[in-house]
Amino acid sequence: MDGIGNYKIYVICFCIVLSVTANAADSTIIHRSTSVSIHSSAIDSISCIIPFNRVGNLIVVKAKADTIEGNFILDTGAPGLVLNITYFRDYPIVSHHDAEQRTIAGSTNGVQQTTIKEFSLGSLQYFRTEADLTNLGQIENAKGIKVLGLLGVDLFKQCEMIIDFEKSLIYLHRIGKKEASTYKHEFLLDTSLYRVLPIELKNNFIITTTEIAGKKIKLAIDCAAESNILDSRLPNKVFENITITRRVKLAGPGDKKIDAFYGNLGSIKIGNLDVSNLPVTITNLEYTCFSFGGCVDGVLGFDFLSMHKVGFNFVNRKMYIWK
Repeated sequence: MDGIGNYKIYVICFCIVLSVTANAADSTIIHRSTSVSIHSSAIDSISCIIPFNRVGNLIVVKAKADTIEGNFILDTGAPGLVLNITYFRDYPIVSHHDAEQRTIAGSTNGVQQTTIKEFSLGSLQYFRTEADLTNLGQIENAKGIKVLGLLGVDLFKQCEMIIDFEKSLIYLHRIGKKEASTYKHEFLLDTSLYRVLPIELKNNFIITTTEIAGKKIKLAIDCAAESNILDSRLPNKVFENITITRRVKLAGPGDKKIDAFYGNLGSIKIGNLDVSNLPVTITNLEYTCFSFGGCVDGVLGFDFLSMHKVGFNFVNRKMYIWK
């Protein structure tokens, strides 16, 4: 990250989605809940393998919204389906003037939504899916690709997802009701090969509890965040474990710039996994608190997740990290 790193941070329902895009301006999404209807055939389990491309540190897959097919970014920091308004401006739009958009720079009022009749990702189909609308042009310009939208957690709440960064494949299984307590992908049969971490889902955001310098730290897990992030308001004891290498500016809405620091975290404990020398960006996350109390202390992003094969069982609230 050189010069000014630009961060897009989505906050919906007062929760955070931290998506960091190097050299791209930030965007904002909606303070609302997401509604997804799954095709009736999804009563039974469905499995598919979805290839992806890495564009920078973003995971890009092919998906189809009605008749429009193209690139979508897998974003476990987004609560649901987010569409680039550039390609969906002819759709009926519902505006919510009393809703709120938030970024690390502050908040603004006003939200736009639409409904997709049929959305397809691999073998999975969704009908009457509500989607947030925003302009993703700044990401497109920074990455040099056309981006139709973002794929967030609500699309996968009934799934197990395994991301194999070495093979650039996503193994997706829609867990049927009868197998909710028993299903395991073949990758999970040998329990000596991976670690299991508990996760929480708060308003469709993935949260895990970690430990830094003896302090319990709640982090959001976001595969579309190109950097790990820590809140500058954490106790001083946490920062005694960090070596600052430089000062950076984060781009907020418009011309607003936010001061931040970049450095290396000496050690962090994630479940029973000890990680050393983790790169982190430090900035104030005061706008990332939940409406029902509590705040997220930071983000585990792509540069941590991509070191391993990782998986999520959203039904049983588990995360898998391969050794």
